[in-house]
Amino acid sequence: MQRYSVFALARRAFDDHTSWGRAWRDATPKRSYDTVIIGAGGHGLATAYWLGKRFGITNVAVIEKGWLGGGNTGRNTTIIRSNYLQDPSAAMYEKSRALYETMSQDLNFNVMFSPRGVMMLAQTEHEVRGYQRTAEANALQGVSTEFIGPNRVKELCPIIETKGPRYPVLGALWQPRGGTARHDAVAWGYARACSDMGMDIIQRCEVTGVRSEGGRVTGIDTTRGQIDCKQLAMVVAGSSSVLADMAGFRLPIESVPLQALVSEPIKPCMDVVVMANTVHGYMSQSDKGEMVIGGGTDGYNGYTQRGSFHHIEETVRALVETFPMISRLKMLRQWGGIVDMTGDRSPIISKAPIEGIFLNCGWGTGGFKAIPGSGWAMAELMAKGTSPLAEPFSLSRFQEGRFIDESVAAGVAH
Repeated sequence: MQRYSVFALARRAFDDHTSWGRAWRDATPKRSYDTVIIGAGGHGLATAYWLGKRFGITNVAVIEKGWLGGGNTGRNTTIIRSNYLQDPSAAMYEKSRALYETMSQDLNFNVMFSPRGVMMLAQTEHEVRGYQRTAEANALQGVSTEFIGPNRVKELCPIIETKGPRYPVLGALWQPRGGTARHDAVAWGYARACSDMGMDIIQRCEVTGVRSEGGRVTGIDTTRGQIDCKQLAMVVAGSSSVLADMAGFRLPIESVPLQALVSEPIKPCMDVVVMANTVHGYMSQSDKGEMVIGGGTDGYNGYTQRGSFHHIEETVRALVETFPMISRLKMLRQWGGIVDMTGDRSPIISKAPIEGIFLNCGWGTGGFKAIPGSGWAMAELMAKGTSPLAEPFSLSRFQEGRFIDESVAAGVAH
């Protein structure tokens, strides 16, 4: 793998940068692999990376029906935080946040991690009590957060209107080491490292069937032929239930569209991430100056990746009282993703009912922030058969009533 550095950049300036090689190989599928990972998004690539990095498992194929990072990894609003109430959630997301801090150095690829801080606004007395409780829980979990008052909120983000008539800002849960990263770069960095370890990244290869014999997986059928494997990881977000159906079992998953939009670029005016859960909207400013805006999921199940007018209306209406300046902006573009929602709004990292199949799904609207930690736990589960980080998120919790209900406990599911 060619090393990226200021010296490499200077050397290639002499040939107008025409000598850079491909970041990863566009591989042709082999007849068999030890491990096949379906889904070349952030979670799938992170799983492959940690399989090779921690356990030396490199006879791996990562299969993607479209293009690498073209699913939810490239369609989210890039928020990274770990201030969750439930202990299993906080452990998973804090592991991810910590790995994000060193990811650029670990991968030799700039993922543009920006620990600018994340504020979750308290705009009702109920939220004030809830976030104060979360701050105390985070202190016990070793997650650095604090509850701040409205004056501090205004100081950190001057464009906020803290005295709105319907939803005044009463305070906020503040995580200074939360922030954002470049979503595409995360996928590209992992892909480059996986390819360098000898793994095959196979794009434009859709899975059409999952084969098993005697209760154990034997391989998959794809649009580019049959591929045999000893282990199969399903890491396909909103398509998880479709793939599980091919394998012959059902998942407690609903697929729901989630939309986001960005404004025209403007001068820097906001250097933190703000989430307003009472009205369900969140916003940050990208390095290009665009205001990145997201909200809640659509009110129906579906598999669309398009935007719609009602989402613009609902999300902007929710935020315009708290951020009056956005009423004067034009929308630049809009998009959608397919999110996978479990009943308790927490993920599934688990063995499947068929031996040799492993599941990583159910991240809902907050999967991007969990990518490195999710891959770490999933790789450990596949290599060792167990993972302390993944254990609370097993599929069996729905039969045993061990729910990790973040949407109720923390007041927000993502």
